[in-house]
Amino acid sequence: MARRSFSLMLAWRYLNPRRALLSAVALISVSGVMLGVLVLVVVMSVYSGLEREVKGRLLGFIPHIRLDYAPYGGFREPVADWQGIAGKISGMEGVAEAGPFVQDSMLIDIAGYRSAGTFRAIDTTNPREVAGIEAMLDFDAYPESSSDMGIDDRVIISSKVARSFNAAVGETIRLLTLRNFEQVEAAYEKTKKPPVRERFAEELKAIRGKARESWKTTAEGSELTTDDWNAIYSPLAQILESDIREPEAEIVYQAITILAAAEDDAGRKVQKLGPDAQGEFLGILEKLDTTDVKEMDADVLKGIEEFVLPKEATIIGVYQSSQMALTPDVFVPLHLGQDLAGLDDRVQGVAVRLDDPYQAGVMAGLMLQRLPEGWYPVTWIEELADFSRLIEQQRVMMYFALSFIILVSAFSMTAVMFTVTIQKRREIGVMKALGAAPGQIVRVFVYQGAILGFAGSVTGIGLGLLVIRFREGIQSFMRGFGFDPFPASFNGFTVLPAHVNPTEVALIGVLAFLLCAGAAFLPAWFAARSDAARSLRNL
Repeated sequence: MARRSFSLMLAWRYLNPRRALLSAVALISVSGVMLGVLVLVVVMSVYSGLEREVKGRLLGFIPHIRLDYAPYGGFREPVADWQGIAGKISGMEGVAEAGPFVQDSMLIDIAGYRSAGTFRAIDTTNPREVAGIEAMLDFDAYPESSSDMGIDDRVIISSKVARSFNAAVGETIRLLTLRNFEQVEAAYEKTKKPPVRERFAEELKAIRGKARESWKTTAEGSELTTDDWNAIYSPLAQILESDIREPEAEIVYQAITILAAAEDDAGRKVQKLGPDAQGEFLGILEKLDTTDVKEMDADVLKGIEEFVLPKEATIIGVYQSSQMALTPDVFVPLHLGQDLAGLDDRVQGVAVRLDDPYQAGVMAGLMLQRLPEGWYPVTWIEELADFSRLIEQQRVMMYFALSFIILVSAFSMTAVMFTVTIQKRREIGVMKALGAAPGQIVRVFVYQGAILGFAGSVTGIGLGLLVIRFREGIQSFMRGFGFDPFPASFNGFTVLPAHVNPTEVALIGVLAFLLCAGAAFLPAWFAARSDAARSLRNL
């Protein structure tokens, strides 16, 4: 016990040899440790706050579990009877609600300026979804924002879109789904193809020949053998299924309708038709020879307007988006989202929200047991897997890079302790001559490093917590000089979020303390091994 007191007492005396609070050397050492701990505490707390805030915003509107329908194990398919699945899942314990899910890409047009983007449909009859959107609104920059989309064509845009288009609440936005371009492409492809009379000339010639030769007139009407009827019907059906112009498809359909009206006489293996059926059939086929290709193509191109015209809506709100996470450019009411995605009354899946989003993996397994064949769950953890991995990698890189500050402080501590042991070598020689054990001498300098490490760690943690507490004022002060390292336009937050994890802060302080204590051991060990006689002769 006496030995410990001797070492600790001497360590304190070496720290303030002139009876000051701290010597210049000790102050420099403490400052290095303090700055390292301060930076680590502030940066990691802010990073944790950003992660929690971004995830909190995402979980405010994205489904915690999305139920997709893929009956053939491939791409998911739209579903009409989603209410049954939603009702079945809603009754499970831990499920807050289940509703429709619609999301797709589109083209945004505001005041003639256009850009590609994405939209997410919101069930405006669901107060939870509306509340989640309202919590994201940017009332500071757009105080007139509202989340009341109702059942009208009213939408909420992201701050990124608002800045890009210089748009404001109350303006009109035009939305054009990119899926319509598939229909436009299909329509133009039809106009490039030759008419039916040229594409299927051989087939039509054979059909007419068979109709004239094999179609028999009877006392009751007319008839065809079942084989001849099949020889005429099958190629016509194949022509109808081909990608032909709409007017030509109507003509072929009329001819098929006459054949389909036949009465099957299985005993005689004939198909009975009306007395004028043959003439009507051949007359309909003759219409294919008189179609006007230019007129038909004009009708096809005119019909494009029906599904190319954009949907007009009114902007009623702007929400604060962040570059840290991908969020929809526009929130639209469910009915408008279904129109844009070409779903009619169907949806792309069922969105499930849980009481505890972090139980999504467990709940997905339970849901899979209850869902009919063809349905499967996708959790938000899987959806945001890349985002989560990016956040985790950035966190590790932050720790790796910033830890070098404390590591440099530890090396500085080693250099300081080597200097101190050299300065004190005569005193070390005296202590050894008086019978001080090597362990006592080692502990003198280890205690000194530990005290400096403890003081630096505690001071760094305290200052770090103060910086976090008054970060809003610090940000405002920096903005006053025109310098804002954390712009709201990028992060999506006017005040930088922060979350202090006590365990993480304590771990940073303990590691800094241990590094400093360890850094003092090497010079202390060399000092304890020095020769007392040489030290007393100041050699």
